[in-house]
Formats: sequence, structure tokens, C-alpha cells
Amino acid sequence: MTLTDLLPRSSDPDTLLDAFTTWVEGRGISLYPAQEEAVIEILTGANVILSTPTGSGKSMVALGAHFAALAEGRRTYYTAPIKALVSEKFFNLCEIFGAENVGMLTGDASVNAQAPIICCTAEVLANQALREGPRADIGQVVMDEFHFYSEPDRGWAWQVPLLELPHVQFVLMSATLGDVTRFQEDLTRRTGRDTAVVTSAERPVPLSYTWALTPLHETLEELLTTNQAPVYVVHFTQAAALERAQALTSINVCTREEKDRIAELIGGFRFSAGFGRTLSRLVRHGIGVHHAGMLPKYRRLVEQLAQAGLLKVICGTDTLGVGINVPIRTVVLTGLTKFDGSRQRVLKAREFHQIAGRAGRAGYDTSGAVVVQAPDHVVENHKAMLKAGDDPKKQRKVQRKKPPEGFVTWTEDTFERLVAAEPEALVSRLRVSHSMLLNVIAREGDPFVAMRKLLRDNHEEPRSQVRLVRRAVAIYRTLLTAGVVQPIDPPDDSGRTVRLVDDLQLGFALNQPLSTYALATFDTLDPESPTYALDVVSVLEATLEDPRPVLNAQAYKARGEAVAEMKAEGIEYDERLELLEEVTWPKPLQELLEHTYELYRQTHPWISESALSPKSVVRDMWERAMSFGEYVSFYGLARSEGLVLRYLGDAYKALRQTVPDAVKTDELTDLIEWLGEVVRQTDSSLLDEWEQLTDPDRPEVVETVPAPPRPITANDRSFRVLVRNALFRRVELASRRRYDELGELDAAGGMDAEAWRAALTDYFEEHDTIDTGPDARGPHMLLVEKGRETWEVQQIVGDPEGHHDWRIHAEVDLPASDESGELVMTVTGMARL
Repeated sequence: MTLTDLLPRSSDPDTLLDAFTTWVEGRGISLYPAQEEAVIEILTGANVILSTPTGSGKSMVALGAHFAALAEGRRTYYTAPIKALVSEKFFNLCEIFGAENVGMLTGDASVNAQAPIICCTAEVLANQALREGPRADIGQVVMDEFHFYSEPDRGWAWQVPLLELPHVQFVLMSATLGDVTRFQEDLTRRTGRDTAVVTSAERPVPLSYTWALTPLHETLEELLTTNQAPVYVVHFTQAAALERAQALTSINVCTREEKDRIAELIGGFRFSAGFGRTLSRLVRHGIGVHHAGMLPKYRRLVEQLAQAGLLKVICGTDTLGVGINVPIRTVVLTGLTKFDGSRQRVLKAREFHQIAGRAGRAGYDTSGAVVVQAPDHVVENHKAMLKAGDDPKKQRKVQRKKPPEGFVTWTEDTFERLVAAEPEALVSRLRVSHSMLLNVIAREGDPFVAMRKLLRDNHEEPRSQVRLVRRAVAIYRTLLTAGVVQPIDPPDDSGRTVRLVDDLQLGFALNQPLSTYALATFDTLDPESPTYALDVVSVLEATLEDPRPVLNAQAYKARGEAVAEMKAEGIEYDERLELLEEVTWPKPLQELLEHTYELYRQTHPWISESALSPKSVVRDMWERAMSFGEYVSFYGLARSEGLVLRYLGDAYKALRQTVPDAVKTDELTDLIEWLGEVVRQTDSSLLDEWEQLTDPDRPEVVETVPAPPRPITANDRSFRVLVRNALFRRVELASRRRYDELGELDAAGGMDAEAWRAALTDYFEEHDTIDTGPDARGPHMLLVEKGRETWEVQQIVGDPEGHHDWRIHAEVDLPASDESGELVMTVTGMARL
């Protein structure tokens, strides 16, 4: 029986409360006083700001809110900051209210979008609020992790619904809100509802706090031997987290039975080469790793194994402090400082309590523990003093170690201050973007009136409001100039005075500050150029946020190759150092981009805030004809593959949504399809899980670990591009006579290094070079004979005379490709017709 089945015919608050508490008690649970108070306030129609410790049952209050909204026939939204948390809540609500009553929207996918209960990211709700305003079919919003309101880049999405949905009942929840007086008064003014603040300092699972003066490995061994696991070890760099996890493999952290259970649950989960293999070894040992640089499917796997109680130690960054329901008994902080993007600083009280709050979960533990490691030099000094004992002479002789130069230290006083400190007050982070304006312009009514209200009646200080207005005016002018919007004179029946132009493709969006610059620059490119498709990519990549680890790796690789070339040319050391300063990551079209950018700035001076950044990641991956795994391996990006995937995903969305259809050629469309399939095949853990729920034949029980993506051969166009790229990589290596590398690729099929050498020796007796230009990798150079389970393919080799009589022959195994999620191709030879 679902909670929906218990909905009474009456929406009387007392009747609803009785029905809800009956359901709760039927699960063997009693509501805490703060939970009951919050639910009563919601049932009586008030807004609620719920500020209670982690583990105090805020999710139960959210259930009560959804129950009340359903009873009153109102549509209710649950928002969270990350897709993984939205996914977790979605599955949970499907179980409680029935899958037919729950939908999900994340920006990437939608499931049952018309359902009365919707789970979504904060940005999805904010964009809907901008598009529809008070007309939105939303009666209630439950905003989890509301402290994200203060996030510099994303906080706008938590504020916009409060400003644009005056007809909605709000439930704002977090363990670390600080003073909320301003929100209480503002919500009451805007919605006309009373706003109740429900707080509680009492934690259902009490926490103990310890200052550790033992080395970290000793601290962890003691926690494991005293049954304080699961332990989450918080590091503030990804490298340190992985290094600690690998060091722990020398300890036997779980039993043989637990290891067998882990292997059983993992089943056929697809671990890729590189970091995937490392993670596979770690989790089978009962040790997890969790940080933002990992692929989402790996983070989700770690979360699910932890939820099953099978990981005794998880080493990660503070990414697990966002609200994922993972049972952690003990949190160990390896430090109290972090790098915030510009400097190393001590944690804020909110950050400390968000991380510490992961310890001790109701229903799992009777108590939780938070352990903070003293700095290494303090630990060593303490150890030396213990060794000296009570002898004053020995104590005076102890050589006290000092902190490293530039080290931002923390002390036991810092630790005690953070434990006692209240979270800082939330700070408004509203900002204006192209996307915001496009959403408001799409709304019925006069968008100027709507924007004026949004920018003048918000939580910013008056001076900031003036800056927002100026920014909005500047963006509007760029949209006019770019031909994206046009005035309506006279206004239409709804009062709309501006609209989007008619010929924009479905889903058109400008997601980057320089998207309008990109639109203007596409017109400067030559559609007849053989590199046109890649040039469009380069224009768009220059507007995307820099993936720093990738660019640094590219620069490092380029410098290494430059050094080798300069040494071969006999260039002296000092001159090499001077020349190396000019070597950086690849920047296609740099001169053109910088010139057009300067021209664009003359009429759009505000865009100087958003510096252009020429780079080549998508283009580089395409030109090198590499798969995702090959690219990550080539640049040594195993620890940052999640970041690489996010960048490729952003580039894919920009190519799909920002590039007008009139600009797209067949070659560019092929590239876009290829990039989309690369992203999906690399990690579709959430997308495919969500899509499975729309399948009427889906199993009742959701798999414990992420399901594999759809068959790689399902998209014929993108799969054909994968084949083209793989064969063209052979062409490139052959052109440089890299026999050993060719042999590494194809030895299993019989084409080892010597076989390639023999074939290419015959070729080079006839021709001096192999063409690797744009024409040589075009679709017309690939011949495909399709069978049911195999493709027989031939890659035509471009020779300087244009005879095109040499071919690389290969066989593609379709079932094996689907099973592995990667192209499985056997090169059988290279010969002249």
C-alpha cells in the first residue's frame, strides 16, 4: 500500500495529520517534535523554514508536505542541488506514492513530467519559474539543501522561485541555515501566507567530537578495530583521497563474506580502463573513493555499496556532504582548511557542520563520531613529547617541527570554535544571464515589466540591483543584435512586446556568457572550408569554461614534445627554456577569435567580463580519432575523468542548442552525434535508469548498481562515426610510421607491428606520404558492408596521386561492441586493390 492510498476524502488538516501519522507509525516510526510541528504548519497552509540537524528527519517532513499537496489537488515540487540526490529522492517517492504519481526533470531527461509530484534540480525549477511566473502549475515547493542559496555560481536558482512564484507554499530545509529572519519576513510578504520557522538543536543521533593527535593511519586503524566503521575520510584534494584509499589496501577492512557480497552486487558493472580498474580493486577490498573528478556512475556505485553497508572506509572530498543518504558512522577530517579557488583558507562553520553532519544516521547508529586530525607537524611534535616523557631535560631537547612554509594552519582552538559556531547568514547570489532573459521573454505578458520586478524586488542590496539592471539591458541589446529576439509592435494579446524569432531550432538556448558572440562569429567562417565543422566547434569551445586539468595536461604534453624536437635540432638549454614559455595547449583559430572578439567588444563592452578562451578538447579528441578512454589515458587524466566528461557534455549541449540549424552541415551533424554517443557510452548511469522507469516491462526492483547504457550500435550514425574515427587513427599512425603503436592496437587480430611494417613498406614503395587532411577522413573514404552481426569495412587511404587504391580492411563485431560499450573492431590487413 502506498501513502497515496491513504489519502482521505477530506483535506481537513486534522484528518490529514491523522492519516499521515497513522502511516508513519505503521512503519514503526514516531515523529520527533520538530517534525510534527513542521507538518502541522504545512497542513494549515503556512510556509515552513525547517532548520534541524542532519539525520533529524527532514525527508519525513517533505513527505508530509507532498501528502498535503496531493490531498488538496496541488502540484508539488521537490528540488535538490545535484542530480544524484534528485534520482535518489525520485526512486524513494516512487516507492512511497506510486510510480504513476512521481515524475522527474533534470535538464538532461524527464520522466512522467505531468505527474503531481515532481523531483528536479533547483535550476530546472528556477527556469520554469522564469518562463511561467505566477501562471506556473505549481502549488508547493520543497527546497532541500537550501543553504545552496549562498553558492556564488548557483545560488540564483534557489532565489528565483521565491521571487517568481508568489502563489506557492514553500518548505525550505537545511541543517545549516543560520539566521533566517529575513527569509521569514520576505516569504510572508510575497506569498501572503504565514511563515513558520521550525528549529531544533537536538540531534536524534548524538555526535562526539575528537581532536586526534595520532598519525592518520593509526587513527583509522583504531576506528576500524573499535567498530566505528563505516568511516568517511575527508580530504581536500582528490589526489590525497585516492592516495589514502590505495594505502589502506594493506589493511584487511572487511570479511571474506562481505567481499563476496560486494562482488555479487557489482556483477557485470562496467569498469573502464585507468581509474575504473583502480576503483574496482578498491571497492572489492571494502574501500570506496568519492570525489567530483570521478565519473557519476562510479560515485553512484560507491554510494550504493555504502548504502548496502559493504564499504568500511570511503576516502573522498567534501562531495558526500551534499545530502546523499549514505550511512556513515564516523567522519574523519584530515584538515580544517581548503582551497576555495583563489586561496587556502579555514573552513567556514557551515562547511564544517555540513561535513560533520554526515556522521551517525538515524536507523543505523545510536551515536556518531567526528574526528579532526591535527596538522602533521603538531602530531609529530606531540609524539616526540610523549617519547620524552616527564623528564624536563628531554622535553627541552625535543626539536619541534615547524609547519611548512605558506601552510595555513589550524589548531585545537580552531576545531573547538567551529564545533561551537552557528552557520553564517545566507548571502544573496542573484545574477542575470542570457538564459534568464530568454526564459522571461518566452513568458506571456510584457517581459520588460517582469524583468523590472525581478531585478528591483529581490534580496540584493540596492547598489547590486542597479548593476543587475544594467547587465540585463546590455544582454537584451546583444540578443537584438544577434537576431535572437525581435520587438512586437503592437504588443500581442497577452501584452508581450518582445518574442524569440521564428526560425530558431527546438530547444535553442544560450547557456554561456559569450554565446551571442559565438552566434555572430559563425558567420565569419567559410562553409566550403574542409575544416568548417571543426572551426564551428572551435568557436564554441572558446566560449566554454576552461577544464583546467585538461588544458594543463595538454600544455605539459606539448612542452614534452617540443623539448624532444628542440633537443633533436641541437638547440641549447637556455634557448629551449625561453622557447618553452611560448608553448601552451592547442588554440585553434586563436588569431581569428581574438580579432573578432575585439570587434564584438566595441559594440558590446560589457562582455569584457567574460574573457574568450580559445582551446581544443572536443576538436583535439576528434582530430586524434580517440575514444574517451584513449583520450584520458593519452593525457593522464584518470583522476579528472569526471571533469572531462562534464566538459564534453557541456560542449554537446552547446552544439545542440546554440548552433543554429542553418549553420549545421552533415559533417558537423556527424560530429555532434558522435560526441553525444561518447558522453552517453562513457556514463549514462542516471539517464538510462530514469528511462527504464518509462518501460512498462521494467522489473519491480531497481538494480543495486547502475545499469549499462543502451547498445552502442543503436545509433547507426554515431556508431559509423566511431568506426571512421578508429580507422582514421590507423591512417594517422601509418602516416607517421608508428609500427609499434599500430601493433599495440591490432596485434590480437594478427596485424602486429611487423605485419603493419610489411604492409606499409609496400605502400611507401609506391607513394611518399599518406594524406591525413580533412578530406582523407571524410565519410566518403569509409566503405561499409553491413551484416546482421558484423560490418565488413574498408578505409580508403589517401595517397598523394589520388589513386585511392590502398585500403585498410577490418571487421566490426556488433554484439561484442554492445556488450563492452566500446567499438570492437579487428583490422585484418592493409593492401592495394
